[in-house]
Amino acid sequence: MNTAYLTDIIIMLTAAVIAVPFFQALGLGAVPGFLIAGVLVGPSGLGLIDNVTEISHLAELGVVLFLFVIGIELKPSRLWLMRRLVFGLGTLQVLGTGLLITTITYFLFDMPLAASILIGPVMALSSTAFVLQLLAEQKKMHSEYGRTAFSVLLLQDLAVVPLLALVSLLSMPELTIGEEVALALAHALGILVLVILGGRYLLHPILHRVARYGAPEVFTASAVLLVLGTAILTERVGLSMAMGAFVAGLLIADSSYRHQVSAEIQPFRGLLLGLFFMSMGMSLNLGLLFEQPLLSLGLTAALMSIKILVLWPATRLFGLRGKTDLAVSLLLSQSGEFALVLFALALETGLLSEPVFQQLLLIVLLSMLATPPLARLADQMTKNRRSPNKNTPIEAPPSSPIVIAGFGQVGSRIGQILSMAKQPFVALDLDSELVSREGMKGHPVFFGDAQNPEVLRAVGAGDTRLVIVTVNDFAAAERIVSSLHQAQPKLNILARGHNLKQCQALRKLGAPVVVSENIEASLKLAQAALSRVGVKESENAALLEKFRQNYYGQIESVLKNETLKQ
Repeated sequence: MNTAYLTDIIIMLTAAVIAVPFFQALGLGAVPGFLIAGVLVGPSGLGLIDNVTEISHLAELGVVLFLFVIGIELKPSRLWLMRRLVFGLGTLQVLGTGLLITTITYFLFDMPLAASILIGPVMALSSTAFVLQLLAEQKKMHSEYGRTAFSVLLLQDLAVVPLLALVSLLSMPELTIGEEVALALAHALGILVLVILGGRYLLHPILHRVARYGAPEVFTASAVLLVLGTAILTERVGLSMAMGAFVAGLLIADSSYRHQVSAEIQPFRGLLLGLFFMSMGMSLNLGLLFEQPLLSLGLTAALMSIKILVLWPATRLFGLRGKTDLAVSLLLSQSGEFALVLFALALETGLLSEPVFQQLLLIVLLSMLATPPLARLADQMTKNRRSPNKNTPIEAPPSSPIVIAGFGQVGSRIGQILSMAKQPFVALDLDSELVSREGMKGHPVFFGDAQNPEVLRAVGAGDTRLVIVTVNDFAAAERIVSSLHQAQPKLNILARGHNLKQCQALRKLGAPVVVSENIEASLKLAQAALSRVGVKESENAALLEKFRQNYYGQIESVLKNETLKQ
């Protein structure tokens, strides 16, 4: 066993555990934390890790999984709802900024044309991971300012796909421009055919069979196989692994299994993407900053100024006013993680030289580090913005849905009642047949394990106010209630139990409200019986209410006894 390789991983994990929480506490975010941790342990820092190349190969899987999750989230219906800002403002920002930077790098810095064509649009991209984290911390995700920024980021995420193809095409000097365009169109057409045929005839049936007959571990293995298999396949036909992962995400974007697959991938994605950022930090040559500090800082300031000067008037053109336009421009002025991915790929293909790559890497890092104070300034600018501009039609803030865990007879009836009350809900169930059947009826039922908080986030219910646990399997109900209560102690959990003992157990695990099936059925039957033998309605109701309170009092007594023991 290669213990040296394992030692390097341990060093990286240790550095991440120390650096990332520190940077998050400073309000700088996780991405700069990973980058700085990589710098510290790499050749330019303490020199604890020398073999950056081997680490980079493993870390590339983080990018693959990241693109996969982006593909899952880019549903056509979601894009259509925000189409004006996504395809209007987003396109204008990428093309305008990209064209300006390309012109500057080609004419002022005497860069090769192919490299300039790539650097321009890549530097136009911002950090999706960084900006969304900052918006979440500011609680501005559903404000006009936050949703406008998110719309631009969505278009930038979409732009990564043609940019991945562009790296491959620009590294083929023997092709003419016409041949490049034809090859790009052929690639795009091939990907489209793969999405349609694969999604319709292959992946959904496979996931359905695995979900129906396989153990949970097999479903996890299938999710990883789906990503890596598609990534390897596209690499074999001349495209990048990252593009293959994006295609794999698109393949299941409309599948009932997408939320569970996304949740299974998230832990791998987060860890490996962090390693990727650390590997970029280890590749960074800090000598450039010390040798030419004014040049590095000046280029970073120039990049951020260009992005602000392009996006600011563009946002005003699309109806933003009252400092929101400038706030969005400040928030998106940095370069991002996709630049790290694309420039690393361009270095591998020979499109960029090592010195140019190092300088670009330094600019990206410095722009990220400059973002948190700019984000705080943008946040202050939007403090008094209570309502969106009437000329800016953007997506309404979604209501966090109620979650029904288990969509059998009880769960489906609750769903019907919630629908009648116009209360949004999503249901999660591990019965693949039931999920398929209910999905065909148009019900919001998805394959997923409700005890996994990542699944709740994937279905858009990460901050849900209420979970109703109706699964038939009591052991499963215990796991769900326990996991949800540990993850969110203040979450309202409603659960069903078959008898007193089960109800007491669920209440003890953290469900504030527990309903016994047996007692409610018994009370209804007793009420009907007493009415038919002539007992007065008032006496009947009082008797049954006394019995109910006594029964549920026994459930609550469990908590009182636990408190006394403590």
